[in-house]
Amino acid sequence: MRVRTAVAGLVLILAAAGCADDPAAPAASGGDFGLPADPGAAAVAAGLPMLGQEMLAVHYHAHLDVSAHGKIITVPGGIGIDTRKNKISPLHTHDTSGIVHIESAADIPFTLGQFFTEWGHPISATAIGSARAADGEQVRVYRNGTLVTGDPAAMKFEPHDEIFVYLGGANDQPQAPTSYEFPQGT
Repeated sequence: MRVRTAVAGLVLILAAAGCADDPAAPAASGGDFGLPADPGAAAVAAGLPMLGQEMLAVHYHAHLDVSAHGKIITVPGGIGIDTRKNKISPLHTHDTSGIVHIESAADIPFTLGQFFTEWGHPISATAIGSARAADGEQVRVYRNGTLVTGDPAAMKFEPHDEIFVYLGGANDQPQAPTSYEFPQGT
């Protein structure tokens, strides 16, 4: 009897593991929004260099809030930072405040798509990483409380933007923040 129970349990575990890789299987309600295993590779995938130090010729900040399927997603610290190799991307986070640091040697446009790709969770009109829009849902982006139309990945960061990324019902009216009180000096 014990062997039969153990085999049944193993079958359930293997079946559940197989569903995780099935693209037709529904995504977890909020998705998994951890950091990528290799920050350098994620930055390269986003078209971003990994630098030996922060470049401050261009230096500004934006704030990012994310909601997926009714859950607030914490933007983790360490996006764009490879502590093992002492490298940093021009687009990164230091903590879980949601503040995105844009620190570059040149004034080039950085996009929301680059940031989410570097985070390991590419954004599109139908998904934020593993969190996919179900029927009747969509991804929307708000800048300073105003809906941004078009491809969410193409939105460019601007100084002191309050960006709200929302994955939910197409008819929902989310309360998009209109501003963020940045700490003095940011």
